[in-house]
Amino acid sequence: MIKVSVFYPNKPGARFDFDYYTATHLPLVRDKLGGACEGIAADKGIAGGSPDAAAPYIAIAHLYFESVDAFNQAFGPVASDILGDIPNYTDLQPELQISEVLVNASRSEKGELRIHGR
Repeated sequence: MIKVSVFYPNKPGARFDFDYYTATHLPLVRDKLGGACEGIAADKGIAGGSPDAAAPYIAIAHLYFESVDAFNQAFGPVASDILGDIPNYTDLQPELQISEVLVNASRSEKGELRIHGR
């Protein structure tokens, strides 16, 4: 499994509309990518690693796919639709990273750690 992460640097004076991003852009991305996108998540940066430090990224999105090929095949035909929507919520230039997921874990209702994809 791979994860496509889209990082939005936290720059002074930048515009980022979280309401539009979460209610309109992310559903658009999910719908355009279809079944190839196995999951989607978004983070809002709230702090950096030291006291009173700003978060290095104002937002980060994570999209999960079976493979890089699956991502490329899904994204290629709809790239202009997805990228064309960016100015509707931010003036930032996003940075993209594709990673291999080594561990994907969550907690059960009992608090036990569950490892996925192993």
